[in-house]
Amino acid sequence: QVQLVESGGGLVQPGGSLRLSCAASGNISSIYAMGWYRQAPGKQRELVAGITSTGRTNYADPVKGRFTISRDNAKNTVYLQMNSLKPEDTAVYYCNLVQRGRGYWGQGTQVTVSS
Repeated sequence: QVQLVESGGGLVQPGGSLRLSCAASGNISSIYAMGWYRQAPGKQRELVAGITSTGRTNYADPVKGRFTISRDNAKNTVYLQMNSLKPEDTAVYYCNLVQRGRGYWGQGTQVTVSS
């Protein structure tokens, strides 16, 4: 089994920044991809950013240039640096890990962007 624990969410004003962290533990292989998804009220869960085991990244168009995903393989941790936050970024953010064809999810962390 794999466990994912997210942290770093909260309330921030428009234009502000937050950094999310997701620590993975358990039966983790050396090759896995990680990513961040988000789900706003009444909307489907959507990909925000992903990073492969070799560090290749991809981003959803709405966050390009504002968000940065990174990972520390020694700590089995993935980060999401979110800058220039907008009210439409408000959502529950979920960490995801994929290895050996299976996906795992964290419990989610709330991000609220409001003045």
